[in-house]
Amino acid sequence: MTAYTTLGLYIDGRFIEADEGRVSEPVLDPANGGTLATLPHATRAELEEAVAAAARAFARWRTTSPLERSGILRRAAALLRERMDRLCTTMTLEQGKPLAEARGEWTHACEILEWCAEEGRRVYGRIVPSRSFGLEHLVLTEPVGPAAVFTPWNFPALTPARKLAAGLAAGCTVILKASEETPGSAVEIVRALHDAGLPAGCAQLVFGVPSEVSEQLIAAPAIRKVSFTGSTAVGRKLMKLAAEGPKRTTMELGGNAPVLIFADADYDRTVKTLATGKFRNAGQVCVSPARFFVHESLIDRFTDDIVRHVEALQVGSGLAEGSVMGPLANSRRVEAMERFVADAEARGGTIRVGGLRHGNAGNFFRPTVVSGLEGDALLFSEECFGPILPVAPFATVEEAIAKANAVAAGLAGYAFTSSIENAQAAMHRVRTGMVGINTLAISTPETPFGGVGESGHGSEGGVEGLQAYLDTKLVSLA
Repeated sequence: MTAYTTLGLYIDGRFIEADEGRVSEPVLDPANGGTLATLPHATRAELEEAVAAAARAFARWRTTSPLERSGILRRAAALLRERMDRLCTTMTLEQGKPLAEARGEWTHACEILEWCAEEGRRVYGRIVPSRSFGLEHLVLTEPVGPAAVFTPWNFPALTPARKLAAGLAAGCTVILKASEETPGSAVEIVRALHDAGLPAGCAQLVFGVPSEVSEQLIAAPAIRKVSFTGSTAVGRKLMKLAAEGPKRTTMELGGNAPVLIFADADYDRTVKTLATGKFRNAGQVCVSPARFFVHESLIDRFTDDIVRHVEALQVGSGLAEGSVMGPLANSRRVEAMERFVADAEARGGTIRVGGLRHGNAGNFFRPTVVSGLEGDALLFSEECFGPILPVAPFATVEEAIAKANAVAAGLAGYAFTSSIENAQAAMHRVRTGMVGINTLAISTPETPFGGVGESGHGSEGGVEGLQAYLDTKLVSLA
C-alpha cells in the first residue's frame, strides 16, 4: 500500500498515537474502502488539558512579537513545501481527490500560512483626532483569546490552514478539531508547526465524537472564539453553544451557488470554465457552481456541450494517472447523490448523462447532467455537494435574479456575461457573500471568504480573516 501518515492527537506540544484500550476509529480509503490507519480519540481529560494549555500559552503568545510569529508560520510553510509529494499522497488517500488537485490545495494552504505570516505584521491600530487639546484617542487591536476551530473533510488542508494561520498570526492560541474522516492532512500541518518551533499549547489538534468534542470545548470558559466550517444544521447548534458564553463566532456554512449564463456570455470560455470547475473535488466544494440557469437562447447548446465534456471525464482513483475525478469522500455522499437523482426522475427530469454509481468498489459516482427540472426539485432547493449539474432556462434578467435568490443560502454566486449591465445586476442583486463574474476564482489567501443568510457570517481570508481573531480597544488618554 502507498504510505499514509502517522496519525495522532497533538496536545500541549506532544503527539499522542493510538494505543490499546483507547477509543479510536479507522480511517478509510474512499477509493476502495480499505483501512488506512487508526485514529485516536481524545479523552475528556485530554480535552481539558488542551484548553488549559491553550490558556497558558496565550499569555505568552499574545505578547510574542509579530515578527517572531511570522517567522514560525513561514518556516512551517517552507517545511510543507519540502514535504509536498508525501502530503499530496496522504490527502488523496484519505479524501479521494486526484493528485493534481491535492497539490493545488496544499500549495494554497502554504500560501495562506505565508500570507498570514506577513499580514500579521501589519495589524495596526489608529489615532483618532480628539475634540479637545490634550486628549488622545487610540484605537488598539488585541487577540481575542484561545480559539476552538472546527473543519470538514472536503478540504482537509486548506480549511485548517485558514483557521490556524489567521488565529496564530493574530496572537491567539488555537485548538483544532479536524475531520475524523480526513485527519492526516491536519496532522501534517501541526507537525510542520511543531517542527518550525511553535511553542507548546499554541496550536493543538484533537479528534473524537464531533458533538462531544464541540460541546466540551465551546463550553470551556477559557475559549473565547469559535470558528466552524460545515453544514448549516451543525453551525446552528454550535452558535447556540457559543451564545452561552457569549463567544465570538465565524460560521462558514452550506452553499448552493447559482450560475447565471446570459445570452451575451463569451460562450466557449464559459463552457470550458464551468465544465472544468463543476467537477473539481467531485463537486464536494461549498462554493461549487450548483444551480445552472442558462438563457433560453443558449440552453440546448449549452446542455449538449456540457454532456459531451462529462462523457469524456475519466473517473478513477485519485492516485491513478489520468484520473480527472476521484471518488466521493464517503458512502453517505453516494447515497445522497442517488436521492437527488431519484427526486429528479420523479419530477420528470431527464438524466442526460451519468446518474449511477461507477464501478463495484469505493465511493464512485458518475458525473451527471440533469435537464427538464423546475425550481422545487431538490437539485435547485438543497445543496447537492456532489457531481450533479442541473440546468434550467431563464428568459429575462429579472427571472435570472429571482432564480438565483430563491434559496436561503448565500455563500457564492456566479454570472457569465459580456454586458456591464448584467454584471452589475449580478454584483449588486445576487444575495451572496461572494460573486464571480466570468470566473470561478473567488478564493485566495488575500481576499475575504464568507457568506450571508444560511451560509453563515464572518469571513476567513484577507484582512477580514485576521480581524475575526482580534478585539478592538479604545484608549482615551488625557
